[in-house]
Amino acid sequence: MPNIQVNKKLITHIVVWGIMFVFPYLMLLRGGIDMTLSRYFINGGFWYGGWMLVFYLNYLWLVPKFLLKHNTIFYLLLNVAVIFGLSFGYHLWGEHMFRYYLEHMPIEINDQPDPWRMEFRPPIWAEVVRDSFPLIIITIIATVIRVSEEWRKSETSRKEAEKALAEAELQNLRSQLNPHFLLNTLNNIYALIAFDTDKAQESVQELSKLLRHVLYENKDQFTTMSKEMEFIQSYIELMRIRLSSNVTVETKYDLDPNSQTPIAPLIFISLVENAFKHGISPTEPSFIKIRFSEIQGIVRCLIQNSNHRKVGYDKSGSGIGLEQVQKRLDLSYPGKYTWHYGLSNDGKEYSSSLEIHTI
Repeated sequence: MPNIQVNKKLITHIVVWGIMFVFPYLMLLRGGIDMTLSRYFINGGFWYGGWMLVFYLNYLWLVPKFLLKHNTIFYLLLNVAVIFGLSFGYHLWGEHMFRYYLEHMPIEINDQPDPWRMEFRPPIWAEVVRDSFPLIIITIIATVIRVSEEWRKSETSRKEAEKALAEAELQNLRSQLNPHFLLNTLNNIYALIAFDTDKAQESVQELSKLLRHVLYENKDQFTTMSKEMEFIQSYIELMRIRLSSNVTVETKYDLDPNSQTPIAPLIFISLVENAFKHGISPTEPSFIKIRFSEIQGIVRCLIQNSNHRKVGYDKSGSGIGLEQVQKRLDLSYPGKYTWHYGLSNDGKEYSSSLEIHTI
């Protein structure tokens, strides 16, 4: 990455100076003035040296030292002093070259006025102002290039900082999710022990499978849909053990069982937990419908369940599950998901519809 940035800077400088040096030469040739490229650079060496001085003085010192530190007045004053100082130097150099040509160039004697001996010449201040225009343009170019580079650098640093913060927050959410999930499952097994020890033992075995997934598949930022669905199915089977006959659970998986689509691990478990937490009643008929589908990089999760108020002795969950889902979605899929959830008008059914664009 640093080499790419250096190359970009080098190319930018080559392009800028190529335009600044070659373009005037091409204009001279177009105007009919016969001059070799070497002669062109020899004659204009003093001017080009001043251009480069102004450019790199701004690029390397004035812009980062003063302008980017909001000392704009000092930045402008220094540039004015440098530009007009060089412009006056150009005037003195022009006078020297004028005298040199008068003394060394052969003059033909004829009736035509000799342009080198014409008395009329523009005043000094006019020449200084004229020579300052290219320097002002170069100053602007150097300033724009350096400010653009600093802006890109700060933008890159900002994005890297945001990414690091998001990853840290995401890791924190995962560390919160694991004990939250484990607490709910242990509460379910605890309830089973009181009336069915065989089912409780079976639940412990299923729990060990789930914990294996949580411990080993939850370390990376993404897992595969196939592994996540295997986890979800194991969890649902674990929940079925404690259900009574008045609860109907329907599941449907419209996706490839070997799907390698990357998905954030444990992103759906809180939604499924919520269905089992609020969707079943020990006395009233209840239902839970869970459907997962995937098509062209779009993963959909639709969960519908009957809604029952929690009784006082039900200690499952702490109410942070859905809040965690929202935060994880914002961190893992910003702007790439839609999530709608809530109760029906009569308050008897709860639905959650989540759509994630994984591409």
